[in-house]
Amino acid sequence: MEEDYLPGIYVQFLERFPEVAEAQGALARTIRERNPFDDRTDRLIKLAMAIGAEAEGAVRSNVRKAMAHGASLDEVRAVALAAITTCGFPTAIAALNWIEDVTAAAADS
Repeated sequence: MEEDYLPGIYVQFLERFPEVAEAQGALARTIRERNPFDDRTDRLIKLAMAIGAEAEGAVRSNVRKAMAHGASLDEVRAVALAAITTCGFPTAIAALNWIEDVTAAAADS
C-alpha cells in the first residue's frame, strides 16, 4: 500500500487553503496524541466512521492507511461487512467496492 498517496482534490485543498489545512492538521495531531488506540486500530475505527458516512475518499484513504499500519484485507473487509446491520446493505456494498478498488490498484502498482 502506498501510504503517501494524495488525491488530486486534497492537493488542491492544500494549495488553495494552506492555513485551513494547517489548522485541520494541528487538530488531527492533537486528537491523535490523546488517542489510546494503536495506529492500526485507530485506522480501522476511522474506516468504520468513513463507511458509515458514505465518504468514498475517506474510505479509500483509510483502507490504504489501515493496511499500511498492519491491518489485513480480511480485517478491512470485516469492517465493511459490519456496516450491513448498522448502516445498511447498500452502504456496505459500496464500501466493499471501494476497498476492492484500492487493493486492486495497490496490487497493480
